[in-house]
Amino acid sequence: MSFYDQLVADGRAEPERFVRVERRADRAVVTLADPDKLNVLSAPLVQQLRQALEELTATREIRAIVLTGEDPGFSAGGDLRMMDQAPKALAAPEGTTDIWRWIRYEFGGIVRLIARSDTAFIAALNGPAAGVGLAWALNCDLAIASERARIVPAFGRLGLLPEVGTSWVLTRKLGYQGAFAFYAGGEHLDAARAHELGLVHEVVAHERLLAVADEWCERIAALPEHALRMTKPLLRAAADAGWEGSLAMEEFAEPQCFTTAPFQDAVRGLLQRT
Repeated sequence: MSFYDQLVADGRAEPERFVRVERRADRAVVTLADPDKLNVLSAPLVQQLRQALEELTATREIRAIVLTGEDPGFSAGGDLRMMDQAPKALAAPEGTTDIWRWIRYEFGGIVRLIARSDTAFIAALNGPAAGVGLAWALNCDLAIASERARIVPAFGRLGLLPEVGTSWVLTRKLGYQGAFAFYAGGEHLDAARAHELGLVHEVVAHERLLAVADEWCERIAALPEHALRMTKPLLRAAADAGWEGSLAMEEFAEPQCFTTAPFQDAVRGLLQRT
């Protein structure tokens, strides 16, 4: 069995639960729940998280998913014990491609679910966030930080690259030089500084974090279903498109909205007020 296949098998065979899912009507809270290890991304946690998110994003009634960690941290990032085993894969026929499979299909599989699904993802950063855990949070549609949150750019210190979508997010939020400084400097950012840089949308009192995330779920639930499902991919595509391309995407998408009952009802309601 290859290194990758063994990681997947071990992760799926683990009986202890490291991910907690709470569903309520049109929303769900998904909590990374291995607090004694700062919610490190072990094979079992990653497998359980991916399964949970696949099920939730396939459920049409779920409009928003809050991703958070069990105190005291959001996630310490990748499992160092797993990384220590990685060189063993070099002696196998698959070589480094087996490590690539884990990064792409498991870590990357989760970030693709976050970005490509029609479901809104809200990261609720309750404490330190590093590595791939930080990458998942930054790739969510919205990031809210508790006053206890810390952004920890640890990849440079470990000799790694910005990973799992982090380079895309950082260059768009910070510009090239800002992203380079973030990587090379390795400075831990508190919640207020992360907000100043635009890495998180807002900072709230720790005890209010999930309540504020739920308020955002309420706002999202109030949107007509088609509006959310069409706007999320539009905005994500526009981030990589030029002005003309963005305009064209809007022009093709907008007429479809005119045919929906929610839009027509809203127009009639406004007309009745005039």
